[in-house]
Amino acid sequence: MDNLSEALEKLKLASTDTATDSVESCLDCLLKALTNNNTEASVKIQEMGILPLLPTLLNPQSSCTPKVANIIAEVAKNEFMRSTCVEAGLIPPLIQLLNSTDQEVLLQTGRALGNICYDSHEGRSAVDLAGGAQIVAEHIKSLFQNTEPENEKLLTVFCGMLMNYSNDNDSLQAQLINMGVIPTLVKLLGIHSHNTALTEMCLIAFGNLAELESSKEQFASTNIAEELVRLFQKQTEHEKKEMIFEVLAPLAENDLIKLQLVEAGLVECLLDVVAQTVDGEREEDIAQLKTASDLMVLLLLGDESMQKLFEGGKGSVFQRVLSWIPSHNHQLQLAGALAIANFARNDGNCIHMVDTGIVQKLLELLDRHVEEGNVTVQHAALSALRNLAIPVVNKSKMLSAGVADVVLKFLQSEMPPVQFKLLGTLRMLIDTQAEAADQLGTNGKLVERLVEWCEAKDHAGVMGESNRLLSALIRHSKSKEVVRSVIQGGGVKHLVTMATSEHMIMQNEALVALGLIAALDLVAAEKDFVGANLVTVLHKLLSDERSAPEIKYNSMILICAVMGSEPLHKEVQSLAFIDVVSKLRAHENKTVSHQASLTEQRLTAQS
Repeated sequence: MDNLSEALEKLKLASTDTATDSVESCLDCLLKALTNNNTEASVKIQEMGILPLLPTLLNPQSSCTPKVANIIAEVAKNEFMRSTCVEAGLIPPLIQLLNSTDQEVLLQTGRALGNICYDSHEGRSAVDLAGGAQIVAEHIKSLFQNTEPENEKLLTVFCGMLMNYSNDNDSLQAQLINMGVIPTLVKLLGIHSHNTALTEMCLIAFGNLAELESSKEQFASTNIAEELVRLFQKQTEHEKKEMIFEVLAPLAENDLIKLQLVEAGLVECLLDVVAQTVDGEREEDIAQLKTASDLMVLLLLGDESMQKLFEGGKGSVFQRVLSWIPSHNHQLQLAGALAIANFARNDGNCIHMVDTGIVQKLLELLDRHVEEGNVTVQHAALSALRNLAIPVVNKSKMLSAGVADVVLKFLQSEMPPVQFKLLGTLRMLIDTQAEAADQLGTNGKLVERLVEWCEAKDHAGVMGESNRLLSALIRHSKSKEVVRSVIQGGGVKHLVTMATSEHMIMQNEALVALGLIAALDLVAAEKDFVGANLVTVLHKLLSDERSAPEIKYNSMILICAVMGSEPLHKEVQSLAFIDVVSKLRAHENKTVSHQASLTEQRLTAQS
């Protein structure tokens, strides 16, 4: 340390002098001290006010310049020194040095700027102000085809500098994207894939930039998919595969890139990873299995990539994914069920899958998860069944296969995501299926649970789906027994509330169900209708100009249906419905205006 103090004093004197030899020996001493104990030496350099002397030594013509830049790079490894470097005015002369043709000067300057930018807002702002990123990007563009070791070293430093400059900063990342660095870096990756350090630097840069939505379009116009898949195929180490996965995941959110990755053969790589790690117990095997299977599911979210892998249900990928469902591994069961849900996004695929026995596999999987089950697997398997139940031709087949019975086993679940999917699956199954709606609608336990969930104010999705299923049971069964079951279960008031929903489709479903209740068992429903202020609700719906034509139409049908009840009839009279209805005779919708005439006649006749 005494030697360092002495060297620093000498440097102070020598910096005003031009005796290069004495400066050089002082710089050597500084570098040695920084190598021995960087933090301690940096504190000393700061205390003795050396940094403000360095700009004069950063002279493009001087032989000392690379050493000075090296010292700055070493000092800037310490977080507490980065803003000090900026305050000492080091950024402008360093940026000037980027115009040098000397390889060593460029290397050390790139290191210095990269270290000053690392996690430092002040450093990045100063480099941004001086236009440093643009010059470095130009260097990379002009050098990327050169595969000499010294050049690769320089490229690694420059890529690292841009990475530190833009890391976690959206506006600086956008700036680099606008400079066109993505196509250059992709080409660079292809040419230098043999160089580990440079490849890793590229991958980290891609990982940063890929998070930004605006980058996806640029990535899609390059051959990034082929390069990453080719690189992935070469890797044997877990860490290297993970690095590539971290770039693939954000890129694969883009549908065009999904397709490019599928065409480049990523799926085969992922299936290999799954096969190699499925029985592994090491943490890295478990992590790789999860990443690979999750990425597989993500690729299936794109319509084109999904259809390409489905191959009419004969695709080898589709068959391999099917084999995950009976697996003993929860992660694979989950990915398999999610993959089926993603394949089940059009009628053709759904019909083919139901015809080839996939429902049975999903039911067996659900049966394994009834007691102490894995919630994510339950949710995924129910999602798949719900999607498969959408085509009309599948409904009766799935009901015959016992889907409703297995789904009902999860009625006791306290997990809102499972409740939500369970309700959606049952609602899809009974759509147009009168017998099934009748059976489920007279199931006391189900109706009781639905009424309970209709009050789940903390979970809007569950509440909405419960109301819709309650309404669907009545609408599709058109059965007096089901109506009675809903009345006895206390469901009427929820259907009246549903009629005031902000979603027109739900309002309409509620009104049709209420109309059927009134038509099939008005006497039993009368008390609940009065208690839930049904007539007031209908008056509001008819008076509201924003109500859709079908809402007005079904509200009038319901008014006519409740006129047979004395207390409800009195309420209708007291609210002057005739005024509202007579106005609707002039409604532009012919069905509404016609129903308004009929309703007016009924109201007049019974007043």
